[in-house]
Amino acid sequence: MKLLYRLLALASLCVAAALPAAAQTVLNVNTALTTDDPMYAGLERMKANVEKRTAGKLTIRIYPGSQLGKDEDVLEQARAGANVAVLVDGGRLAPFVKEFGIMGAPYLVDNFDQVLRLTGSPLFRGWVDKLRNAANLQVLAFDWFQGHRHVLTNVAVKTPADLKGIRMRTPGAPVWLETVRAMGATPTGMPWSEVYSALQTKVIDGAEAQHPAVYGARLYEVVKIITKTEHIYLITGIVTSRTWFDKLPADQQAILLEETVAAGKWASEKTIESLADYEKKLREKGVSVVEIDKTPFRNATAGVYATLGYTDLRKEVDRALGK
Repeated sequence: MKLLYRLLALASLCVAAALPAAAQTVLNVNTALTTDDPMYAGLERMKANVEKRTAGKLTIRIYPGSQLGKDEDVLEQARAGANVAVLVDGGRLAPFVKEFGIMGAPYLVDNFDQVLRLTGSPLFRGWVDKLRNAANLQVLAFDWFQGHRHVLTNVAVKTPADLKGIRMRTPGAPVWLETVRAMGATPTGMPWSEVYSALQTKVIDGAEAQHPAVYGARLYEVVKIITKTEHIYLITGIVTSRTWFDKLPADQQAILLEETVAAGKWASEKTIESLADYEKKLREKGVSVVEIDKTPFRNATAGVYATLGYTDLRKEVDRALGK
């Protein structure tokens, strides 16, 4: 069934690509998340407001569960000029503009106010311009906070030493791989849609993710312990094709940018409000959610910035945050 949905979605994209530029009034938005995630509600809000303000001249279709493919594949479609967008983390944008990778680095920000400060800064706007020129990608917003990433295992974890030998799923971008490695585990890059079965069949021993995604993917059925490391404050954004975006009338461009930012802020606030409830529901499903001293993990991952060549950039980010 999932393959059928993907084929139908791709067919609709092919039809759209064959239409003249003036008819490119549909934006197909891909996300790996499920429909019960606060991020999905944010996408629905974006869709409703954009369509209302443009009187239906610009419409949005949402594809949950990675129906249009992996994030990296959708980015390539966007680079080629397709009318697609994807809810994506900075790590997957780093191959085009290295600076974006720092958005997924460990313990970068402390709260959502800092996210807004950073994404509204001249520093970040410079990265957005570089992405347009280097990769033909347009950032619509980057204020979509999905929650704190935690460690998911079937063994107790209190310090990085406890993760030795644990094969841990993470997205395949270098910033994620190096963070997991620094935390003591063996990183395994893998699409989110494959995590449940990989845990079930013991291809991997653990994963790291935020509460809403864990619950939506029913990972409580295959992991026993969530250790609240909060090692990554998951900041994501919606990225589309520069070519497609630039063909839109100026008023539609403005509306799309405004509503994507507004929906991101709304969805992020809903996520923050929901985290305690998600934690309660995970406990009710039989998962042990464990509070720990995060200091050993902060110390262990501090070197990731140097490893990835982000030492100076971290200083620029801290200045933008007023630290």
